[in-house]
Order: sequence, then C-alpha cells, then structure tokens
Amino acid sequence: MKIVFINDGAYAYASGDPSANGGAERDQWLLGAALARFGWSVTVGVSDGFAPSERKSINGVEFVGIDRGQILLSWYRFLSSERPDWLFWECADYRWGPLVEIAKLLGVRTIFAAGLDREVELRRALLWRAQWWPLYAWGLARTDKIFVQHEGQLLGLPPRWRAKSLVFPKVCILPGVIGDALKIKPHSQREKYVAWVAMLREPKRPDLLIEIARKAPSLRFVVCGGVTNLATRPGYGERIGCELRALPNVQFLGQASPERAQQVIAGAAVLLSTSDEEGFPNTFVQAWSSGTPVVSLKLDPDHLIERHKLGLISGNVDRTLEELSTLLDSPERRAEMGLRGRRFIEDNYSATAVVRLFERAVQGWRQ
Repeated sequence: MKIVFINDGAYAYASGDPSANGGAERDQWLLGAALARFGWSVTVGVSDGFAPSERKSINGVEFVGIDRGQILLSWYRFLSSERPDWLFWECADYRWGPLVEIAKLLGVRTIFAAGLDREVELRRALLWRAQWWPLYAWGLARTDKIFVQHEGQLLGLPPRWRAKSLVFPKVCILPGVIGDALKIKPHSQREKYVAWVAMLREPKRPDLLIEIARKAPSLRFVVCGGVTNLATRPGYGERIGCELRALPNVQFLGQASPERAQQVIAGAAVLLSTSDEEGFPNTFVQAWSSGTPVVSLKLDPDHLIERHKLGLISGNVDRTLEELSTLLDSPERRAEMGLRGRRFIEDNYSATAVVRLFERAVQGWRQ
C-alpha cells in the first residue's frame, strides 16, 4: 500500500533542522516513518526548498518537490505522478475540499486528521480565511476517513460523520529501550525545575506562565518557546519573550530545536501546561514517554491525566502553585506518576501499536 502526505514542515523534522516546529508537522513525519518501517510506500509532497520532482529519501520516506505554481494544479500533478492508495492531511484548511475532489477524480482515498479541538466545530475551524469554512466542511463530508485525537473531538463531529471516524493516537519515539524504566532519568537525580514548552501563541497562555513564575520566585522554570503570528496578535510573542527574560527564576531558551526541547522535558521534575485550547498536546506524549508528570491548568484529553494518574489538573493559578511546590518536593510521587506515564505510552503510542491501529482502520476499505 502507498500513502502520501502533503506537508512542508515534515521535512524539517526528518532532516534534523533545528528550527523545525509544529505538532502536525511532527505527527506526520513520525507516522510516515513508522509506516515506512512496517512496509508501506510513503511519499511526502514538499513545495518549500525543493525543485519540482526533486526527490530525497530519509528513513524510507520519499520527499518529492511539488511545483509552486497554481496549487490545485500542482497537487493534481503530484497525485497523478505518485498514484497512491491514500492521501493523508492534518489540520483544518479550506483547500481540503478541492483537494478531496482532486483525489477522488484520481481514485485516491483520503484521510483527514484533526488537530485543534475547534476543527470539529465547522464554522470556527479555520484560523485563516475563516469565511471559507464551507469548503473545509465539504472536504470532511467527502473524505473517506476522519481521525480525531480524543473522544471529545469525536463527539463534536456531526453525527453523520462519526461512523467513518476514529480516535487515532500519535506515534511516539520512546527514549531508551521500550519496557526498561531504568532508561528514564530517576526523579531523585533530576534538577528541580518546571518545564514549559510551546510556541508563544496566545492560546498557549504564556501570560499565565509569567503570572505563576512571578508568584513563585523560589521555583525554577525552563522555557522553550519561539515567536509566531499564528492565531496571535503581532508583537505578542516578542513582548512575552521580553517578560520571560526579565524573570530571575526563568531560564528562557527561546526557539529550541526539537532535540533540545525533548531534553528539557525529559530532565524536568514536571511539565507545566497553561494552554486554553489544543487537540492532544505533543508535549504530553513527550513528557510521559520520558517519565515526566504533567501539571495542566485546563487540558486533560479524555481525562487521561485524572484517570491514569499521569499528573495533576490544577484548574487555576493558585492551585497550580500549590501542586508544583508539592510535587517538586516529592520525587517518589513524581517517579510513580512518571512510570505510569511511560507504561501508558508504551502500550498505546509506540510505532507498532499505532501502525497496527492504522492498518485496521484502512484494511478492506472499498470505495
């Protein structure tokens, strides 16, 4: 079977570019590499930095240059040339509607993967050209499979689409040897710092991070976050960065490479999430795979943190201060949470588990 992705950012992750960022881009690279490892033919169409038809192979995944002319015509030529069985697309985009029709014309089946929770709320799904949401909705209506990140997103879809939808996990690259908890850095040997890793976007609420850090001068924070204008007012990220640099108990690293960000999470006592809106944060998966518990003000997809005791849900700033102080002084409790997190990821997010679920989802599909 052959699958294609269309995503520029996936190549940045694949090639080890230290400026790589974006959860959807990371998701698609890891899924593509996992499918290639298990015998799929995998191609990623890339328009940025590639000449038309230029090809590069990384870990069994073929990256192919797409003509940067009229985008719909370029996509038609790409799919015509590659002739895949499946086309995979992640995140809401008004162009999904036309792209699905191109795929159907060529006999290619389609998978749409939701990112943010708002992407199942059709009228508010798009972060740009929001008024063109009917094209996006048309694409979802016509696509063959819809992957969502948690049950809440599934229930948010129109009921008529749920039969072709399923909750689909992310592929996680497990630090150390799978099943060997000793490969996780023991909490008794970890530095007592709180990690915060995200782009400096308004929905991530870095302003709450600043408020927490100011109210807890005895706690140490290590922060990774680059500036972006996505769903964010111009100048917001620069202002937040200046405020973070001015705090004596915050080590602000700015835009960190994916490897550096993972090191920060893996060495932390706790990962802090202040986000108002996500789908299923990649940082949660990265934290649990490294044995790092998560303290979240608001987000808990499918109540996993609460049900599996993978960290704590604080609900507000004052409670967050209490929970962080308690956990930082309790390495044994953190270690228990971390071990549960690692086991949860091994069981549900390993490449083997995710590819097995993917193949069950598409097995025996008929148009």
